[in-house]
Amino acid sequence: MKKMSERTVIDGDGLILGRLASTVAKRLLAGEAIDIVNAERIVVSGKRKMVIEREKEFLEVGGFGKGPIHHRQPHRMVRRTIRGMLPHRKSHGRDAFRRLRVHIGVPRKLEAAEKESIPEIHSSNLGRRFVSVGEIAESIGWKK
Repeated sequence: MKKMSERTVIDGDGLILGRLASTVAKRLLAGEAIDIVNAERIVVSGKRKMVIEREKEFLEVGGFGKGPIHHRQPHRMVRRTIRGMLPHRKSHGRDAFRRLRVHIGVPRKLEAAEKESIPEIHSSNLGRRFVSVGEIAESIGWKK
Protein backbone atom coordinates (compact mmCIF):
# COMPACT_ATOMS: atom_id res chain seq x y z
CA MET A 1 0.00 0.00 0.00
CA LYS A 2 1.21 3.50 -0.84
CA LYS A 3 2.02 6.09 1.76
CA MET A 4 -0.21 9.16 1.80
CA SER A 5 2.76 11.30 0.71
CA GLU A 6 3.27 9.23 -2.46
CA ARG A 7 1.32 10.19 -5.54
CA THR A 8 -0.23 7.83 -8.06
CA VAL A 9 0.72 8.66 -11.66
CA ILE A 10 -1.88 7.77 -14.31
CA ASP A 11 -0.97 7.84 -18.01
CA GLY A 12 -3.93 9.39 -19.83
CA ASP A 13 -2.87 8.18 -23.29
CA GLY A 14 -6.02 6.78 -24.95
CA LEU A 15 -8.22 6.79 -21.83
CA ILE A 16 -11.85 7.91 -22.16
CA LEU A 17 -12.42 11.26 -20.44
CA GLY A 18 -15.74 10.67 -18.63
CA ARG A 19 -14.83 7.22 -17.38
CA LEU A 20 -11.40 8.42 -16.28
CA ALA A 21 -12.96 11.38 -14.47
CA SER A 22 -15.40 9.24 -12.49
CA THR A 23 -12.69 6.72 -11.54
CA VAL A 24 -10.25 9.44 -10.47
CA ALA A 25 -12.96 11.32 -8.53
CA LYS A 26 -13.76 8.22 -6.47
CA ARG A 27 -10.07 7.63 -5.74
CA LEU A 28 -9.54 11.27 -4.76
CA LEU A 29 -12.46 11.12 -2.34
CA ALA A 30 -10.89 7.99 -0.83
CA GLY A 31 -7.80 10.06 0.04
CA GLU A 32 -5.45 9.20 -2.83
CA ALA A 33 -3.21 11.86 -4.41
CA ILE A 34 -3.15 11.57 -8.21
CA ASP A 35 -1.08 13.00 -11.07
CA ILE A 36 -2.44 12.55 -14.60
CA VAL A 37 0.11 12.84 -17.42
CA ASN A 38 -0.48 13.13 -21.19
CA ALA A 39 -3.76 15.02 -20.74
CA GLU A 40 -3.81 16.03 -24.40
CA ARG A 41 -4.07 12.35 -25.42
CA ILE A 42 -7.19 11.59 -23.39
CA VAL A 43 -10.12 10.95 -25.72
CA VAL A 44 -13.80 11.93 -25.90
CA SER A 45 -16.16 9.53 -27.67
CA GLY A 46 -18.19 10.75 -30.63
CA LYS A 47 -17.68 12.01 -34.13
CA ARG A 48 -14.95 14.63 -34.37
CA LYS A 49 -17.13 17.28 -35.98
CA MET A 50 -19.99 16.80 -33.50
CA VAL A 51 -17.75 16.98 -30.42
CA ILE A 52 -15.91 20.08 -31.64
CA GLU A 53 -19.17 21.84 -32.57
CA ARG A 54 -20.53 21.13 -29.08
CA GLU A 55 -17.41 22.67 -27.51
CA LYS A 56 -17.61 25.75 -29.75
CA GLU A 57 -21.28 26.16 -28.87
CA PHE A 58 -20.36 26.01 -25.17
CA LEU A 59 -17.93 28.92 -25.70
CA GLU A 60 -20.92 31.16 -26.49
CA VAL A 61 -22.53 30.51 -23.10
CA GLY A 62 -22.16 33.30 -20.55
CA GLY A 63 -20.13 36.41 -21.08
CA PHE A 64 -17.02 38.22 -20.00
CA GLY A 65 -16.86 38.41 -16.20
CA LYS A 66 -20.06 36.38 -15.80
CA GLY A 67 -18.90 32.81 -16.35
CA PRO A 68 -18.75 29.96 -16.84
CA ILE A 69 -15.01 30.01 -17.37
CA HIS A 70 -14.05 28.32 -20.65
CA HIS A 71 -10.70 26.57 -20.48
CA ARG A 72 -8.91 25.97 -23.76
CA GLN A 73 -5.87 24.10 -22.44
CA PRO A 74 -6.23 20.28 -22.39
CA HIS A 75 -4.99 19.84 -18.82
CA ARG A 76 -7.48 22.41 -17.54
CA MET A 77 -10.34 20.82 -19.50
CA VAL A 78 -9.58 17.44 -17.91
CA ARG A 79 -9.23 18.99 -14.45
CA ARG A 80 -12.58 20.78 -14.82
CA THR A 81 -14.29 17.54 -15.91
CA ILE A 82 -13.01 15.76 -12.81
CA ARG A 83 -14.08 18.69 -10.62
CA GLY A 84 -17.61 18.26 -11.95
CA MET A 85 -17.69 14.78 -10.45
CA LEU A 86 -16.58 15.95 -7.02
CA PRO A 87 -18.61 17.77 -4.35
CA HIS A 88 -16.19 20.69 -4.82
CA ARG A 89 -18.24 23.12 -2.75
CA LYS A 90 -17.88 21.01 0.39
CA SER A 91 -14.67 20.78 2.41
CA HIS A 92 -13.93 17.11 1.67
CA GLY A 93 -14.51 17.71 -2.05
CA ARG A 94 -12.20 20.75 -2.06
CA ASP A 95 -9.53 18.73 -0.24
CA ALA A 96 -9.90 15.91 -2.77
CA PHE A 97 -9.62 18.35 -5.70
CA ARG A 98 -6.41 19.79 -4.24
CA ARG A 99 -4.85 16.31 -4.38
CA LEU A 100 -5.26 16.26 -8.18
CA ARG A 101 -2.62 17.43 -10.65
CA VAL A 102 -2.99 17.18 -14.42
CA HIS A 103 -0.08 17.67 -16.84
CA ILE A 104 0.38 18.13 -20.57
CA GLY A 105 2.96 15.54 -21.60
CA VAL A 106 5.19 14.01 -18.95
CA PRO A 107 7.07 16.45 -16.65
CA ARG A 108 10.72 15.67 -15.90
CA LYS A 109 10.05 14.97 -12.24
CA LEU A 110 7.55 12.24 -13.22
CA GLU A 111 9.54 10.58 -16.03
CA ALA A 112 11.03 7.99 -13.70
CA ALA A 113 7.77 7.33 -11.85
CA GLU A 114 5.80 4.17 -12.52
CA LYS A 115 2.79 5.11 -14.64
CA GLU A 116 -0.48 3.33 -14.11
CA SER A 117 -2.82 2.66 -17.02
CA ILE A 118 -6.44 1.60 -16.59
CA PRO A 119 -7.20 -0.92 -19.38
CA GLU A 120 -10.96 -1.08 -18.65
CA ILE A 121 -11.43 2.55 -19.72
CA HIS A 122 -9.10 2.56 -22.73
CA SER A 123 -10.42 3.75 -26.11
CA SER A 124 -9.56 0.37 -27.67
CA ASN A 125 -12.65 -0.98 -25.86
CA LEU A 126 -14.84 1.79 -27.23
CA GLY A 127 -15.72 0.45 -30.67
CA ARG A 128 -16.68 3.85 -32.08
CA ARG A 129 -15.13 7.12 -33.17
CA PHE A 130 -13.37 9.42 -30.77
CA VAL A 131 -11.36 12.63 -30.71
CA SER A 132 -8.52 13.60 -28.38
CA VAL A 133 -8.77 16.45 -25.90
CA GLY A 134 -5.72 18.00 -27.56
CA GLU A 135 -7.53 18.17 -30.92
CA ILE A 136 -10.59 19.72 -29.27
CA ALA A 137 -8.40 22.27 -27.49
CA GLU A 138 -6.62 23.25 -30.71
CA SER A 139 -9.90 23.69 -32.54
CA ILE A 140 -11.25 26.09 -29.89
CA GLY A 141 -8.15 28.24 -29.66
CA TRP A 142 -5.37 26.52 -27.68
CA LYS A 143 -1.90 27.39 -28.90
CA LYS A 144 0.72 24.81 -27.97
